[in-house]
Amino acid sequence: MPKFLTLDDVNVEGKTVLVRVDFNSPVDPETKKLLDDTRIRAHAETTLKELSEKGAKVVVLAHQGRPGDPDFISLEQHAERLGEVLGKPVKYVDDLYGEEAKQAIRELKNGEIIVLKNTRTYPDERKSKTPEEHAKSEFIRELAPLADLFVNDAFSAAHRSHASVVGFTAVLPSVAGRIMERELKALARVLESPEKPCVFILGGAKADDSLKISQYVLKNGIADYILTGGITGHLFLAATGVDLGKPNMELLEKQKVLDLIPGIKNLMAEYPGKIKVPVDVAVEVEGKRKELPVKTLPTEYPIFDIGTETIKEYSDIIKKAKSIVISGP
Repeated sequence: MPKFLTLDDVNVEGKTVLVRVDFNSPVDPETKKLLDDTRIRAHAETTLKELSEKGAKVVVLAHQGRPGDPDFISLEQHAERLGEVLGKPVKYVDDLYGEEAKQAIRELKNGEIIVLKNTRTYPDERKSKTPEEHAKSEFIRELAPLADLFVNDAFSAAHRSHASVVGFTAVLPSVAGRIMERELKALARVLESPEKPCVFILGGAKADDSLKISQYVLKNGIADYILTGGITGHLFLAATGVDLGKPNMELLEKQKVLDLIPGIKNLMAEYPGKIKVPVDVAVEVEGKRKELPVKTLPTEYPIFDIGTETIKEYSDIIKKAKSIVISGP
């Protein structure tokens, strides 16, 4: 795989370091409280802990949700949880690149950490541009002069050419964080010489990414099987002609992924038997889990999980695998 710089290649003591992490976490739609801190702990216990212990002045950049969605919230809870994991105060700054943010960065002492405002509050954050184009934005122009180094540790967001992900790389020395380093090395092993059988498990809400992954790993002979779940499983099921029921089809429409169905159909036809979809699903009825065979769909209830028979089928395939790649929560 191509060589890339890591934290081993830089001296961070006394340096101001911008660190792009992925703190994007499940949120209770009613209370707006974080439901899971896995990603926060992952970054805290590796890259952020190391930078702090080495005397860097750490500025954390992260996103949470998308504008308009229920999980689009402040990063204040994330900063609080980060401090708890690290066992030291972590200040949340409710500003991204204005005077409050810049002053907080200037006041940082060696080893201290601050978390800036949700990057997706910046209107142009999610516009797909080149690093050079993003570097001309007000966001990058205001923050970059205050920093000595940019660390990208957001592997799960690295495929997106967003301002906070790629913009600083055009104007600052840049290296991979520990999670980015670990994931890139693991991915290289799988893509270059996977032990067979190789199984990809694709779940979560990013069905467009799952389709791209499926196309690549099947066409290049990397994957022997692809197991689908989550929104990805919903969509692939719909592509087989299954009517999931009004609430589930509306969810796919809201996610704007229904236009992916023709591509999924073509892929499944080209690689018959390689892509596995759920044979049963779970819904909640009066507070209790109820499992439904796919052949009994549609359902009036939202689907929230795969069913027991699907778990058994997937487990049999996984047990025989020599390489397993998981994408999604």
